[in-house]
Amino acid sequence: MNPITILIADDEKEIADLIALHLAKEGYKLILASDGKEAVRAIESQHVDLAILDIMMPELDGFAVVRQIRERHGLPVLFVSAKTSDFDKISGLVIGADDYMTKPFNPMELVARVQALLRRSTRLNQPAADAPSELGSGGLSIVPDQRRVSIYGEPVELTPKEFDILCLLAAHPKKVFSVEHIFRQVWGEAYYEVGNNTVMVHIRTLRKKLGEDKNKDKWIKTIWGVGYTFNG
Repeated sequence: MNPITILIADDEKEIADLIALHLAKEGYKLILASDGKEAVRAIESQHVDLAILDIMMPELDGFAVVRQIRERHGLPVLFVSAKTSDFDKISGLVIGADDYMTKPFNPMELVARVQALLRRSTRLNQPAADAPSELGSGGLSIVPDQRRVSIYGEPVELTPKEFDILCLLAAHPKKVFSVEHIFRQVWGEAYYEVGNNTVMVHIRTLRKKLGEDKNKDKWIKTIWGVGYTFNG
């Protein structure tokens, strides 16, 4: 079995070396990059299972790196940044990161979060035997095992979190999910203060990609004061 490969991209060598030291103890293969362009080249040229990115890097910042990654890859991304505001955290999650830690950080917590992201990624890429091969309605097609979405045959590009939210709702038509339930199910962690905004922003961008700015509530319906449901 090939070792799990993790990319660490940070222009602060001391931080990158500290992260690498603790992850190496867990047996992971590590790739280090000192700027955003080097990080993108690493992901395009070799297999990477998970990326740990700083935001403030030369050449390309972490946000730009994630946008490029999400054009072609679904690997988990963890931001580790000195940016501590809720706005920065939400922005990072919305553009496609899976988790966000602030500097300074506890290295053991970082290892635990990496392991949780890898477990979740493995689980999502191994569909259950009894899972439906296709979900959706009214021209919307969702293929869970291929993580593919289309509307009347036209592909729709979603971030991993947008796809997971849509798949969760579509797998249970008419069931109402609270924002807290969606956050716990999709992010796989305890609900926290910015979770409410995080879910709402993801659903807003998801609806826009599905064209629901023109056909409101065609697939995702808001139940005011309660949560969201899928019109199946």
